[in-house]
Amino acid sequence: MSGFAGFGDGAVEFYDGLLVDNSKAYWTDQREVYEAHVKAPMAALLAELEPEFGAGKIFRPYRDVRFAKDKSPYKTHCGGFAPPFYVQVGPEGMLAAAGYYGMAPDQLTRFRTAVDDERRGAELARLLAAAEKAGLEVGGEQLKTRPKGTDPEHPRLDLMRRKGLMVARRWAPDDVLHERRCLDRVRRTWRAGRPLAEWLADHVGPSEQPRR
Repeated sequence: MSGFAGFGDGAVEFYDGLLVDNSKAYWTDQREVYEAHVKAPMAALLAELEPEFGAGKIFRPYRDVRFAKDKSPYKTHCGGFAPPFYVQVGPEGMLAAAGYYGMAPDQLTRFRTAVDDERRGAELARLLAAAEKAGLEVGGEQLKTRPKGTDPEHPRLDLMRRKGLMVARRWAPDDVLHERRCLDRVRRTWRAGRPLAEWLADHVGPSEQPRR
């Protein structure tokens, strides 16, 4: 596999078209564009990041529509994952992130226990503040109200409401997306997100519940 040189010139246009025509006919007609301009560069990107962040994989382009109201067959972005680091390319450009977008019930229990602890919870608040100061945005699933039994005056109520937690940077489509410099954007973001990744690994970890 050759080194990463940027995503292809047709990457964004491919997804712009998929937004308009999310059909098997469009996908079949444009599959070579996806393979050459999106999938192959994503594989090369993950391969170059593997020595520092571990092996990555590309998510399948097909949506699981079994229980969804939206029966569109294809995802309108390409995601690459080297747990807990993530990168995504689509019509809105690129996103690089670190953390857990959503947590399973057992993870959520461990997360809230850690957030409730003064030392561990304060440490998380500090590292998130540092990430925001470095230009990352904090995201992830979040309850609209406080969890049952949580003190409404809890000093870290915002964190207690979290069902997922990640830090990320986004870039609108630009020339860098198609250049090797795009690799540096992802690497810098993943490095900046490593403190959160390590905190989550230490205090939450992967789900121990069996998959359905």
